Amino acid sequence: MNLLIKGGRVIDPSQNIDAIMDVVVEKGLVKEIGAELTVPAGAKVIDATGKYVVPGLIDMHVHLRDPGLEYKEDIVSGTRAAAAGGFTSVCCMPNTKPVIDNKAIVSYIINKAKHEGFCNVFPVGNITYGMHGERMAEMGELKEAGCVAVSDDGKPVSNSELMRRALEYARGIGILVISHAEELDLVGAGVMNEGLTSTELGLKGIPRVAEDIATAREVMLAEYTNSPIHIAHVSTFGSVRIIREAKARGVRVTCETAPHYFTLTDDAVRGYDTNAKMNPPLREAADVAAIKEGLKDGTIDCIATDHAPHHLDEKDVEFNEAMNGIIGLETSLPLSLRLVEDGVLTLNQLVDKMSVNPSNILVLNRGSLKAGSIADITVIDPAVQWTVEKEKLASKSKNSPFLGWNVQGRASATVLAGKIVYSV
Repeated sequence: MNLLIKGGRVIDPSQNIDAIMDVVVEKGLVKEIGAELTVPAGAKVIDATGKYVVPGLIDMHVHLRDPGLEYKEDIVSGTRAAAAGGFTSVCCMPNTKPVIDNKAIVSYIINKAKHEGFCNVFPVGNITYGMHGERMAEMGELKEAGCVAVSDDGKPVSNSELMRRALEYARGIGILVISHAEELDLVGAGVMNEGLTSTELGLKGIPRVAEDIATAREVMLAEYTNSPIHIAHVSTFGSVRIIREAKARGVRVTCETAPHYFTLTDDAVRGYDTNAKMNPPLREAADVAAIKEGLKDGTIDCIATDHAPHHLDEKDVEFNEAMNGIIGLETSLPLSLRLVEDGVLTLNQLVDKMSVNPSNILVLNRGSLKAGSIADITVIDPAVQWTVEKEKLASKSKNSPFLGWNVQGRASATVLAGKIVYSV
């Protein structure tokens, strides 16, 4: 399909472009961008007047639950939700059933996404076999099969010697290690952030230092081995400080946070709302402020959703028994646009965090509207106001703390390699 995306505010930090322009797409590639371009013969026209036109959004941390847990989500429903949220690419985490520790599972995911999906799916393989933290998986085989990173997300690699060797091996073959930074001995039986709210609710708390200590270890191992490492779902002011100081020393560390960590505090747990239960847990106001500052000063490189769908039966239980995690693909964009409205980020910085940086960190060859690049494009309507209603969410699961929220801004069109996969 040939396209002309006409009259939108094109924001492409990879080219330092922020102007009202047209974008011409031919044969799945960006042909040119400029002012008042001619409509190609037979092209479909998307009127982007009053809208933003940006490189396709990339979520480097989602759980598609496929294979094995399709009752929560699958590749079809998950990528449909991604496209509705404006994402043209997602990276799926490996805590599936079975886990992604061999090339057969990688091939299954890639092939299913190619034939049935609504966005690009880049698998993340496991650091260790079976996610048991005991023996390193065949990273070379996983990379050759199509994995863009390795992680035991959902569990930390507690053995420091194993993590050191994983970093060294991954550096040698050119694949990124993504760390789930958590000190399990400190977490114990905790179910929410340790603080005043947990005390008032009578719930066992998780101290923020459980994340900080693990983050510090990862930074020190990366520094010692001169290896890149990416810290997932940063939630504490301590982790932000540790990563900021490490970057200043030249440590090869990148990191992400999620919209719930700059939007909510642990007060959301009041009423024992299991949709506010996640790992790491929602923190306190000082942590939220630090996350925003980390985004603003560049300490935090990316915004990812950690989209973690669960069936109603896994959430509609006592708080202590409920599973951790929330969905986020369809609410990420409006929540992140609030950062621009509040002056935390510029629009260019937001596009960096949600497209350019994830692509660069994972070497995805996306995140740009340069002529000749793959035409993965997101058209954003910043003015539309809408209510988050579970009946209208594309995800199979509805476990979101933002149900009923009135939000502003959403994708009006999602273009994948020149093909419109979502539009309103």
